[in-house]
Amino acid sequence: MPGAPVADSPERNRTRLTRARILEAARQELCRDPDSSLGDIAEAAGVVRRTVYAHFNGRAALVEGLVEDAAQALRRALAAPQAPAADAVAELARFVLAVWPVGDRYRILLRLAPQDLGPERVSELLAPARDTAEAIIDRGRRQGVFRTSAPPAVLARALEGYLLGLLDCVNAGAWSDDGTGTATAALIAMGVHGDSAATCVRGLARSEGDAA
Repeated sequence: MPGAPVADSPERNRTRLTRARILEAARQELCRDPDSSLGDIAEAAGVVRRTVYAHFNGRAALVEGLVEDAAQALRRALAAPQAPAADAVAELARFVLAVWPVGDRYRILLRLAPQDLGPERVSELLAPARDTAEAIIDRGRRQGVFRTSAPPAVLARALEGYLLGLLDCVNAGAWSDDGTGTATAALIAMGVHGDSAATCVRGLARSEGDAA
């Protein structure tokens, strides 16, 4: 018979917590200043610089750690159990409401992408959300609720660019949203009437608030 799972040792737990604290400090410091040094991040995390290097062998590894965290958060958001949506309109709105907080939390990666990440890595990070959006858009077109002639794959890319553009506006201080405005605008871009889009998003936001 297989043995019982071995509990993490106190040392392993401390290592995991320290790594998480460094990543959180990096996220906050890089949001404040994308050129923050590892020394700045170590100070913000309350550790010495060599502790940062014990977990990450440089800035690139630290940014990659943030990418991995973002990817895990995105997968969790997409996998969260949801009540069945009545149609693709509600499904797309729910999708945007789910992924927007993840994008907002890790939006600094957009500024770091040109110098620390390549376009392939960014595309890989966003692939699960892009695939989900494409499937929803395809269903919406077949249901007749998304009135647009562009193919679903093209529309999914357009939606991705739209969301990334708004997140970059948040970085620049030109936009602030809890996801509801973004979700409403996304539905309108797919051909949903403005009033219907706003009503759908308000209803979803209200039901999620009641559930919380």
